[in-house]
Amino acid sequence: MSEFKLNYHKTHFLTSAANITQLPEDTGIEIAFAGRSNAGKSTALNALTNQKNLARTSKTPGRTQLINLFEVEPQCKLVDLPGYGYAAVPEQMKLQWQKSLAEYLQKRECLRGVVILMDIRHPLKDLDQQMIEWAVASQLPVLLLLTKADKLSQSARSKTVKMVREAILPFQGDIQVEPLSAMNKLGVDRLAAKLDSWFAENFAE
Repeated sequence: MSEFKLNYHKTHFLTSAANITQLPEDTGIEIAFAGRSNAGKSTALNALTNQKNLARTSKTPGRTQLINLFEVEPQCKLVDLPGYGYAAVPEQMKLQWQKSLAEYLQKRECLRGVVILMDIRHPLKDLDQQMIEWAVASQLPVLLLLTKADKLSQSARSKTVKMVREAILPFQGDIQVEPLSAMNKLGVDRLAAKLDSWFAENFAE
């Protein structure tokens, strides 16, 4: 299984959907990326795929209100979920989106793992914890990526990673915590390896 390696550089945009009913057929394997609007989700996807503009990064957080699907290769997809928790979005839209998120995590059969991104300086906000709860309740493995890791010194970074690892123990799920810096590529290899292992496990079924 360790031989299973996808070439993420080949990843290309597939389609966008406004909600779960507009998603393509529920087949193959999907791995979702979720995070607050300013957590650096698009930047992480671009770093993983080594493409500057695969996922659009915006100076205005909360711009992406669509579910964006990317294909790494046939049957292997990455799903960029809209950023949550951005203040400028009307309350009704926030509630509607939270409902869609929960629905996607609970009902999408081909979803096999969730990458939750959090700014290393502001980890485990309420909505992050809600996402972890939903994923664990749906028996999905989770990779918690602490983004913008270059903003902290190495000792502060290690301390935060350790703190988050301890804080998530009560969730009792399959959760791994890793720092990520798209700027200096810290953690990008680990992210790719984790995705490879999730795709490989599900191909083996």
